[in-house]
Amino acid sequence: MLLSLASWLQSLGPEFNFLRVVQYITFRAVMAALTSLLIGLLAGPAVIRRLTALKIGQPVRGYGMETHLSKSGTPTMGGVLVLLSIAVSTLLWFDITNRFVWIVLAVTLGFGAIGWVDDWRKVVRKDPEGMRSREKYFWQSLIGLLAALYLVFSISETSNLRVLELFMRWVQSGFDVDLPPKAGLMLPFFKEVSYPLGVFGFVILTYLVIVGSSNAVNLTDGLDGLAIMPVVMVGSALGVFAYVTGSSVYSKYLFFPYIRGSGELLIFCAAMAGAGLAFLWFNTHPAQVFMGDVGALALGGALGTIAVIVRQEIVLAIMGGIFVVEAISVMAQVMYFKYTRKKYGAGRRILKMAPLHHHFEKSGWKETQVVVRFWIITMLLCLVGLSTLKLR
Repeated sequence: MLLSLASWLQSLGPEFNFLRVVQYITFRAVMAALTSLLIGLLAGPAVIRRLTALKIGQPVRGYGMETHLSKSGTPTMGGVLVLLSIAVSTLLWFDITNRFVWIVLAVTLGFGAIGWVDDWRKVVRKDPEGMRSREKYFWQSLIGLLAALYLVFSISETSNLRVLELFMRWVQSGFDVDLPPKAGLMLPFFKEVSYPLGVFGFVILTYLVIVGSSNAVNLTDGLDGLAIMPVVMVGSALGVFAYVTGSSVYSKYLFFPYIRGSGELLIFCAAMAGAGLAFLWFNTHPAQVFMGDVGALALGGALGTIAVIVRQEIVLAIMGGIFVVEAISVMAQVMYFKYTRKKYGAGRRILKMAPLHHHFEKSGWKETQVVVRFWIITMLLCLVGLSTLKLR
């Protein structure tokens, strides 16, 4: 929005030439981060007071950690503050003609809506489980598949009109069309190596990445500040990849696919980082507000969508290793419990409690120890992920 305004003012006369700085993505990224940070910090107290007045407090499951019982009643659905900061800041500073930012915004707000319904049911119906898994996965799958169907053709082409043309050609050819190498699965640490996926393979992979990332971040969001800081770090690192793939010069030099328009995602990533840091101000231990599913599902979906666009799905799994391990810990715990219950008549557990962060709490770690150590691990994994920019 401000980019269009700056361009219009420059056309009025040379006295507005100083606004040319707005054309630079790096400048707008910095301003987007600062804008979302200020929105979050200034609006945070009012949002928390409003959530408290509405009695939107977090219910604690009866089988949860005993040390978390004192958190019952802490305002939840604070993710609304994060999404508001991201949306306003992004709309102000990005190029409104960029199709990639719009699809990321759509996925983010779509998953946020699912999380909002889930949180609302927990609060209004006093049901700690919220939306049932089958219903939640249906809506997540619908959004994930629609995004995947758009992205499989959008990454291959340069405009929405050409996307529609490619889609029609795919349908008319009997669902058989060749995609360019940049639509394949990129392998980190190798120069120009990609595995061809085809349309269906791309759609399936994209669906798994978006929905999987959304749920993995949601499972991680169980301690004060545990999820939001890794989201900030991983999102910021993905912004670097977006800037590289969106530049014809840097992408060629670093042997990355050039995806026109993907550089504008740096604006969204910067806004997400600023909003996340602002939220952390209120979410650090002891938390004044919880993010809730409205924030965790949305931010996870955003990370997955950005990773798909910049063709760094594997790198996302590396940098977001904490999210991956947390999700695996839950799946392994459930499957092993069901298997042993069927075989031995009584379920057994691999971990003392899932997700993994609760296992460490049960093992004697303090909540702040778990959180900070998971932050440190994420920082190291992000450095490993960023090293793939050059180590190829």
